Amino acid sequence: MISKEKAIRSIVKSSVESFAEGFSSRHIGEKDDPNGTINMKIHNPFIAVLGDELRYYTALVRSFDSALGNMLEKMAINIAELFFEVYKKVEGYIFEEQILQIAELLESYKNRTKNPSLQDYELLKIKSGSKKVKTHESDYYLFDKENSFHYLIELKIGGDLDNKKARAEKEALLEQFCILYNNQQTNNIKCFFATAYNRFGEGKDWKQGRVLQFFSKDELLIGKGFWNFITKSKNGYNIVLDEYSKNSYIIKNALEKIKKEYLGG
Repeated sequence: MISKEKAIRSIVKSSVESFAEGFSSRHIGEKDDPNGTINMKIHNPFIAVLGDELRYYTALVRSFDSALGNMLEKMAINIAELFFEVYKKVEGYIFEEQILQIAELLESYKNRTKNPSLQDYELLKIKSGSKKVKTHESDYYLFDKENSFHYLIELKIGGDLDNKKARAEKEALLEQFCILYNNQQTNNIKCFFATAYNRFGEGKDWKQGRVLQFFSKDELLIGKGFWNFITKSKNGYNIVLDEYSKNSYIIKNALEKIKKEYLGG
């Protein structure tokens, strides 16, 4: 695990370095661009009238949050590749009866006449009716050669979903499950909804109601659980967070460079 830990730390460090460099270069390069992310706030009179500093921070925070989320998703994939075969799509046959069963399950979750359960996947193991080829882009389709298990993971950085998004994410996972079941001829398939951090606080119960309406607790990989899973280590989350913290100054320095360009000082 020591060599794997070094590899994880190397990925985290290089991810932070690339992110900081790319983020600062982008925004500094837009300094004189009237259509740049920060400069566009000039055209919002309700923000612009409050001053350059507020305009700067309101624009930068939104941009930073989005860019950091993208970085964490890519970093997680790179880490997962140390332990799994990683694929970005699922393609194959799905049967008409499976599609109808998925629709029935989703409607029962929506109407709260049924709570989601791992046993629901058994209802999808049917092969009747017409079939069609379907392709799904997947956040994480992982194959573990050690135990021959297939894992489908839908990752939302903070996990903040409304009803429509939660339903859509579950529908996509159920369809991917059916495709893998039909193609792989195996019961070794598990589906998860994951987040990069627990927005209720690490170690606390996950209370996002819209998620729990469509996903059972057995399908959740929240914060620490997600990082431990993709690193195959009970200490994976601590390793990732420790290395990120050690290198967080790189991001802070990049943010200071951007601030100096736009606000001076």
